[in-house]
Amino acid sequence: MSTHTPRGDTRTRILDVALELFSEHGYEQTSLREIADRLNVTKAALYYHFKTKDDIVYGIVESMSAPIDEAIAWGEQHPWSPQVRDELVRRFAEGMAERITLLRFFHENQPAVRELNAGARFKDRMIAMVRLIQGPESTYQDRVRAAMSLFAINAGLFLLRDEEDDTDAADHPDQAARQAAALEVALEIAGRITPGAETPQK
Repeated sequence: MSTHTPRGDTRTRILDVALELFSEHGYEQTSLREIADRLNVTKAALYYHFKTKDDIVYGIVESMSAPIDEAIAWGEQHPWSPQVRDELVRRFAEGMAERITLLRFFHENQPAVRELNAGARFKDRMIAMVRLIQGPESTYQDRVRAAMSLFAINAGLFLLRDEEDDTDAADHPDQAARQAAALEVALEIAGRITPGAETPQK
């Protein structure tokens, strides 16, 4: 029986396994040897695809950020409106719901990731999303609301993961209901964004 695996499949397996290990043990505590061992391949085989852990993290971020890139591209093609604002939030929520492990990795490895090229790339994407959601001529309050609407999605997904590990959580809503609740909160926050409006005077 042949054990040959297409190069693309091997690369994907490396990214998946590395993300699992980084999430379980932390970026700094995970070695290339451990990744190779979990994959049951030699370090030489791993080096064929990725030379460093930084390269692996960059590959993880790039492979899992497609929905954000697509949302940004879509938003850049449409003039700002409340409908566009809300659609951007929805698209972000849908993409992140499928990438909870990536969010956990970023959250639990912030000091290490902050210094990596991949961390900077992800930050740039988030900034681009915020700018599209806040719209033109936005106030500082609107910029904060745009950021908080995205953070609300991420916070909801973190709560979802914590509750899945809670043995006393039998009465919690199902995953779809919780994701819908997070999106509802995010849209409520984004709904207060009014580009061009003057900041109320105290």
